[in-house]
Amino acid sequence: MKSKTDWARLESGDGNVKTTPEHPEADVKHIVRGIVRRGLKPLPPKASISLRLDQDVLEWFKSQGAGYQTRMNTVLRAFRDAST
Repeated sequence: MKSKTDWARLESGDGNVKTTPEHPEADVKHIVRGIVRRGLKPLPPKASISLRLDQDVLEWFKSQGAGYQTRMNTVLRAFRDAST
């Protein structure tokens, strides 16, 4: 099967790359994370749980911006590490 990629246009760097909802423009944070993770041990899988929190606690974490679940995980990990 022959590739339909226009390699000459990509290598020219003309910047006329169309984005679609299925293929949005790449976010730099995701690219950097992929580069930084290269060569490191794979991250363990996360567990999906249901957790009941006080509304004000959840609102505070959400008010800190995107990634609030990751920050909550970090706080819980710090508490675990401090408790051992």
